[in-house]
Amino acid sequence: MAASWISPPTRTELIENLVSGVDRYNPSNVGILEDYLYHQIRSQEYDCLANLAILKLYQFNPDLYNPDVVINILIKALGASPLPDFNLCISLLDERLSNATLDEPDPLPSLLPVLHGLHLLLYRCRFPAFWRAYRSDQLEGLRDNYTVECAGFEDSIREVVIRAVKSTFTRIGTERLSLYLDLDSPEELKVYIDKLGWTLNSEGTVVNIPPNPDNQIEAIVVQESIKLPQLTKVISQAAKP
Repeated sequence: MAASWISPPTRTELIENLVSGVDRYNPSNVGILEDYLYHQIRSQEYDCLANLAILKLYQFNPDLYNPDVVINILIKALGASPLPDFNLCISLLDERLSNATLDEPDPLPSLLPVLHGLHLLLYRCRFPAFWRAYRSDQLEGLRDNYTVECAGFEDSIREVVIRAVKSTFTRIGTERLSLYLDLDSPEELKVYIDKLGWTLNSEGTVVNIPPNPDNQIEAIVVQESIKLPQLTKVISQAAKP
């Protein structure tokens, strides 16, 4: 997983050269990286390091700053939770960016706390609360102007849920899983379960999750071998005044 994070298989040779070499600091390449971000938005691909390179260029060159690009980078990073991608992106947002001269009002200052709040809900595995916040009237602008353009955004959030459920449960109720995945229809949930290779009990009320290294508890017996001369030495040292 670490290897695919560092160098995704979908990354082109051109982007690989930009991200891995000194050209990542060349401001003339920002357009190429921004185009690559929008390719990720349209194609459901994801490349954190390439997106971080954009933020670094903005940090060094505030005149290049594009708030819509930053917002889209943060939206893509939400789907990587619980990896630290979102926080890595936040760490590269220079305060000077919000003071950049723009033709229109900057949407980032108002959306940043919203996106940060959504990230915290995902990180803390508060999935029903995430969906309630995301579907709320207050976030209509985020949905209509940004996430609607991000292909597969909601499915990427469901992948975050699935990673957490797989590492935590061996069995989970369908009602609970429906809330976690924001799938109201039993038919939709059944399709999703089948795609994952999970199974339902005979009543259709409980989902069985196959064993994996994370959801299995195994007792570990640790045996220490202490020879008699060693034990005698320890006792004699302890008895010394």
